[in-house]
Amino acid sequence: MSRLIVTTINVNGIRAAVRRRSESNLGLLAWLDDTAADVVCLQETRCDDDQLAAALAPALDDGWQLVSACPHLKGRNGVAVLSRRPIAAVRIGFDERCEFALHGRYLEADIDGVTVASVYVQTGEAGTERQDEKERFMAALAHRMAALNTPGREAVVCGDWNIAHTENDIKNWRGNLRKSGFLPNERQWVSDLLATGWVDVMRALHPDVAGPYSWWSWRGRAFDNDAGWRIDYHLATPALAARATAARVEKPAAYDLRWSDHAPVTVEFA
Repeated sequence: MSRLIVTTINVNGIRAAVRRRSESNLGLLAWLDDTAADVVCLQETRCDDDQLAAALAPALDDGWQLVSACPHLKGRNGVAVLSRRPIAAVRIGFDERCEFALHGRYLEADIDGVTVASVYVQTGEAGTERQDEKERFMAALAHRMAALNTPGREAVVCGDWNIAHTENDIKNWRGNLRKSGFLPNERQWVSDLLATGWVDVMRALHPDVAGPYSWWSWRGRAFDNDAGWRIDYHLATPALAARATAARVEKPAAYDLRWSDHAPVTVEFA
């Protein structure tokens, strides 16, 4: 076992994240150049594999390895894993018979004996087909996570879950009780995952506090007022969670320094 630092970040379009703040050397590429992370899970890349590699070319030239699952619909979804360490194996999607197999929402990479997965759960919309699809994906994800959570195995599923689990995970929880992302059944689904042994590492290390939030709307003064949601999680198997020593949200110091509507969420495993 070796020390491992894992970050997850929804980039809200990889090409936009690269361009945004690039003129002042504050965009995604500058962040990658500066981060201490060994592994970075990306969500919502919104491009095919070739476009993703082109956007990240400077980082790849600097030694990062890239594996990705491109979206089945142009300009939608897309997940990836960047690693400074060798990637031993890659698995895209769930069972090939699953309706989400090629949707670009789930990717696993085996790195230094740890399975690191990047996941992007649908946004959903209460009472619509979009919510039905989200819940079918949640069921498929839970099935895969059950297979990963076996004695002695170390795994972490990172990404944008689009669910705030508790009232501490969303600033305006009263105003979102009937909205996708804070519905009772979604929150119970997260509770059920935790009941099977998965550990919400950020919450385990920062119990009983508001946030720390990882997403803020671009609109209004949500960012300045820290009126956010904590929806970007690292869920780890018990053996790996026991190695977690630190967890933080890398919130930019000011609105005009943002290159995504999410902030990187980083966990250090000893």
